[in-house]
Amino acid sequence: MRPLRGLSYQVKVPLALSAVIVVVASIIAAILGARIYADAKGDLIGNAESLGRTLAHALTPAMLRDEVWQAYEAIIAPLGGEAAIGTKDPHRTITVLDADRRVYVSSDPRHFATLDPIDGTLGSIAEALIPKSGEPTPHTIEDEKSRNIFVAVPIVADDGALLGSVLLSYSEDVLLPRFYSTVQRVLLSTVIALAILVPFGWLIGRRLAAPLTGLASAMSRVASSPVTELARGVYRGEDEIGQLGARFEQMLRELEDKRRLEREMVAADRLAAIGRLTAGIAHEINNPLAGMLTAIDTTRKHGDPDPVVAKTLSLVERGLQQIRHTVSALLVEARVETRELAREDVDDVRTLLQPEVEALEQCLEWRCRLPKSVPLPSASVRQILINLLLNAIQAAGRGGRLSCHVAAEGGQMSVAVRNDGRPIPADLRERLFEPFSTGGEGSGLGLWVTYQIVEQLGGSIRVRSGPPETEFTVDLPLPSPA
Repeated sequence: MRPLRGLSYQVKVPLALSAVIVVVASIIAAILGARIYADAKGDLIGNAESLGRTLAHALTPAMLRDEVWQAYEAIIAPLGGEAAIGTKDPHRTITVLDADRRVYVSSDPRHFATLDPIDGTLGSIAEALIPKSGEPTPHTIEDEKSRNIFVAVPIVADDGALLGSVLLSYSEDVLLPRFYSTVQRVLLSTVIALAILVPFGWLIGRRLAAPLTGLASAMSRVASSPVTELARGVYRGEDEIGQLGARFEQMLRELEDKRRLEREMVAADRLAAIGRLTAGIAHEINNPLAGMLTAIDTTRKHGDPDPVVAKTLSLVERGLQQIRHTVSALLVEARVETRELAREDVDDVRTLLQPEVEALEQCLEWRCRLPKSVPLPSASVRQILINLLLNAIQAAGRGGRLSCHVAAEGGQMSVAVRNDGRPIPADLRERLFEPFSTGGEGSGLGLWVTYQIVEQLGGSIRVRSGPPETEFTVDLPLPSPA
């Protein structure tokens, strides 16, 4: 039994059902065989009693006239007539006894000669079977030792006098041919029934065991598979396995809540680390930034720069402002007030990133459908564009293709950045917007900062990644005019 412990219930249950079917079929076959044998024996006894009555009626005249030869012919006829005279049937013997229990005639005269007294086993049986008076009822005895069946029928005259008895002896072996023939048919029927029932029982057994094995499989994959996938394979029903499945689903929900809380705690720890970091460096960055911005403002007021220098100063000023707002964006609770987004701010992003695109021999498709200004903070939107495009450039690689579409319509501004680089793995997509989460080069802060800015602006960010491209889409609601 020990090797069976390692088998799956998907094998044990069908195997048990098949074994039960085989055992039940064997018991039924055995019962039928015993019944067939009993019926054959009953038929034999009934036929023997009927033959005994017929012989008793036919022997009465011969015994009244003492015609031994006629009596002999009468008992030989049922055994095969003249062909049986002088031969012995090993399975059937007919002996006629007179009123004194001596042999009158016998189908086996060599062993039972006329006028010989009967003795031995046959004598004991005759003593028990043959009545002392003229009772017309046949009597039957089964001798287990000799495996013979004995039937005695009295020979009674018309006046009621007992003339003798007809003693018929049958060996139980005479039943075997009929018994074997019938048993063969029963066994054939049993084999056919088993050939049908065993596969059917195996199928039913597997169906019965499927909920349990499915639940066990789901439990074994708790640590490696998503909760939604595990819950799909759980059996739902009103029985005990269904109740166990319901408890398992409840456990999965609680486990998912636990994992979500753990992720939130990890994110909170990262936010705290970033807060400590940014709080430490914000002062050191903002002070020199303020000085440089003041210097640019002084140059504009007291100098007379030519158009190229003025344009360069404007670009440098916007870059320094971007640095200031990036530091502010790292402080998640910060709300930076800045001027409205202009179309030139978007063009600046393209100008800033074009050298990197050309260095990697990439193809950049740029489409901007913005009015002259949009009521959104320019620094925040520029930071979103820069972060998304830098990631796209890095993902596309040398010779890659990327695109940036910016539009404002329907009360919102939309930004769509695509690249044809390798898709983002599913496990990384789940934590893509967490701080320090990166699948390649970089600090892992870019997308997190982007997410924080989008959240501050009340918008949404989505990612779709799979052949042939990866796309980040940002939707920012436009404030209603006052």
